[in-house]
Amino acid sequence: MMQHRSKRWIFWLWLLVALALLAAGSALFIGPSGIPFKKIFQVLWNRQGGIEDQIIWGIRLPRLLLGFAIGGSLSLAGVILQGMFRNPLVEPYTLGISGGAAVGVSLSILLGLYHVSILTMPLAGFLGACSMILLLYGLNAKKKVLSLQGLLLTGVMINFIASSLIMLFLALSRSEDLQGIIFWIMGSLDEPNGFLIKIALGASLLFLFVTYFFHSDLNALALGEEEALHLGVPVERTKRLLFIITSLLVGVSVAVAGMIGFVGLVVPHFMRRIVGHDHRILLVASFLAGGVFLVFCDTLARTVIAPLELPVGVITGILGGSLFVWVLTRERGGKV
Repeated sequence: MMQHRSKRWIFWLWLLVALALLAAGSALFIGPSGIPFKKIFQVLWNRQGGIEDQIIWGIRLPRLLLGFAIGGSLSLAGVILQGMFRNPLVEPYTLGISGGAAVGVSLSILLGLYHVSILTMPLAGFLGACSMILLLYGLNAKKKVLSLQGLLLTGVMINFIASSLIMLFLALSRSEDLQGIIFWIMGSLDEPNGFLIKIALGASLLFLFVTYFFHSDLNALALGEEEALHLGVPVERTKRLLFIITSLLVGVSVAVAGMIGFVGLVVPHFMRRIVGHDHRILLVASFLAGGVFLVFCDTLARTVIAPLELPVGVITGILGGSLFVWVLTRERGGKV
């Protein structure tokens, strides 16, 4: 039985790696400039300083790396949160951390701070996310016990408050700032700063490595907190650490790429149906699948109405929401 499960896991991992390579190749090849596939390999192997070099190294490759980083981070955060809360409908944006980041960025745009430095908006978003993390933890950590139910309810309410504040900022902003806030909220992988891309990619890989050491704890928490405690899991310490990890993943992702929805909800849900509930495979599989999904959506976003570009959050919302509704409809025999 165990040998059969291992073979099945290996098959799905290799398939996801193949899909990741396919998504990467498509992202580098597809575009309005029409660079031949053979030329792409030549440019990647030997930089020549031409227009193809600028397109591949300056536009498509950074978006590809950022897509894998953000998609993997949001999917990983979704797996952890759904495992902690034992609720497949919980997603990274449920806790209100994204709302805090959005308020920080919107406020920086409203005050004109983005003229100071290219790093001002991501920094404001990350500080907003960190402020929300501290607020959520302070409100729900009583006597060294982190209340998951309270965390969820508080996060939902804070998201509503953050949405109201953003609408207030939109009403007060000038017309030239209005578009910036709206487009940031819808999400984009068009990030020219290589330093931020390295931070997002490094954080996603680091937290994937760290989180994998919690796979047994997540499997135990899926049975309930009391059962996990009987199995020897330090429940409260594990909840605190996982909350901090997911919060930082979401904070970095939202600060760099804006609010890209449905990735952290849909991808873990689908991968759980495909590879099973064991977090030994679910964490890695969701990370890879999230990167593939977001890179694919970004390729659509920049090519479907080229030369214009859609916000990638629009594509993830349409595709992710449609797939989720389709699956739920099939599960219920066509009765929603």
